[in-house]
Amino acid sequence: MEANKTYLIVGLGLLGGKYAQVLSQKGCRVNGITHSQATLDYALTHDYIREGAIRDFEPLVQQADRIIFGLYPTVLLDWVRQYGHLIRPGTLVTDVSGVKRGVVEPVQQMLPEGVEFIASHPMAGRETSGITHSAEVDFAPANFIITPTDRNTEQGIAWCRELAETLGFARISILSPAEHDHMIGYVSQLCHAIAVSLMCASDNTDLAKYTGDSFRDLTRIARINDKMWAELFLWNKDNLISEIDMFSNALQAVRTKLVEDDRAGLEEMFRLSTERRKAFDQK
Repeated sequence: MEANKTYLIVGLGLLGGKYAQVLSQKGCRVNGITHSQATLDYALTHDYIREGAIRDFEPLVQQADRIIFGLYPTVLLDWVRQYGHLIRPGTLVTDVSGVKRGVVEPVQQMLPEGVEFIASHPMAGRETSGITHSAEVDFAPANFIITPTDRNTEQGIAWCRELAETLGFARISILSPAEHDHMIGYVSQLCHAIAVSLMCASDNTDLAKYTGDSFRDLTRIARINDKMWAELFLWNKDNLISEIDMFSNALQAVRTKLVEDDRAGLEEMFRLSTERRKAFDQK
């Protein structure tokens, strides 16, 4: 993986830290920028990066051949607005953001001529956060989505795919930013909304004494990064609201069958869910 290139990770959180760890292990030259001295010390001590900074990082930006933004959408836009001019022409850039509309086009417009931003999304987050948990992330079973626009080149997209393969992702897909956000509203954000709602629906502090695996599995992701997920929900709220409405209709259908003592209807829904889950497991 381009051992002669210098990689810069901007934002050494859970995913940024994992990118740094894997790329360094693969023999790449990796530097990092973060806002926390403790995070920087951890990255240096564990050999995730060769050099790093929390301020006065202009030389690291100017030296970079490849840049990966591990930042929240609003922070990413602010960073590019303030420091994007430092990036050298010929640099390839990507991100890890969980939403794409409102991010991809502005970043591409703000970056200097000759700098190519190929947006991507590693769907490998966890309920934990921070670089100290990055080693727990496993890219192997996760999906990687590239969201190019007409501003991107075949070479840039191919590099992003190669990056995903180097990181260990087995399944790589390409979607438009709009297709990505529509999909993510259902398969990720709705799931988190349901998990959060389950935990907020009851204040029973003794739940741990009674629950089985089903409740634990359904609410694992309810232990949530509040700042990041509030931002992701709001940036994609049109899609998420639509998915919540669709889920509410399905849940209401279950309620109606209960009210009407419709055993046959319940069994039909259960068979449908079983068949769809079976098809999902085979992919």
